[in-house]
Amino acid sequence: MEFQKSIKPLLKGTIKISIAGVFIGYLHHFDFWVSLLLLGYFIYILYKNYYKSDNKNWILLIGMFLTGGLGICAEIWGVHYGYWEYHDLTNNRQLPYWLPLAWMFAFRIIYQLETQLIEVLNLKKISHKIWMAVLITAIFPAYGEIITINLGVWTYSWPYQFLGVPLYAVICLVTLHMGINFLLSLWVKKKGIKDRVFISED
Repeated sequence: MEFQKSIKPLLKGTIKISIAGVFIGYLHHFDFWVSLLLLGYFIYILYKNYYKSDNKNWILLIGMFLTGGLGICAEIWGVHYGYWEYHDLTNNRQLPYWLPLAWMFAFRIIYQLETQLIEVLNLKKISHKIWMAVLITAIFPAYGEIITINLGVWTYSWPYQFLGVPLYAVICLVTLHMGINFLLSLWVKKKGIKDRVFISED
């Protein structure tokens, strides 16, 4: 019964990741315009969910900015050491313009999926939430990368690959996301904020 309840949010998350992967994959040659479209969507989210709404989720927004900033640091590191390479970029650039926004939206999709699964599965213990977050982060971003990699956006040089995604990349993605979750959990605890993803309810 609980598995059946989880199908809808898992399907929605899969569709979101698929659309994002195909969108970036097919349009990656026009990375400047992709970044403008993503920026426009982000501004729309700010307007709808923070300017117009009384129910503002600041934890989600902080998480998006943290992920965008730390994600870019990871990208600079990886490209510098030749662990992966982006293709079809102009002006001898190594990183596409849309990259920080892609990291930000990845956090948003994962956070929303975590929130929905916690609700439908009635998870209360923080240990259960952590294991769920690890599984989601190991699967969904890697699935999105499979789409974009096989549409020619970038290539990894690390070994132990499955459909272009190496095991090391999955480990890095999980480590980064769980590190951000840890920082947010400390902030939530310090400020006494009630956020279902980061607090224990048992």
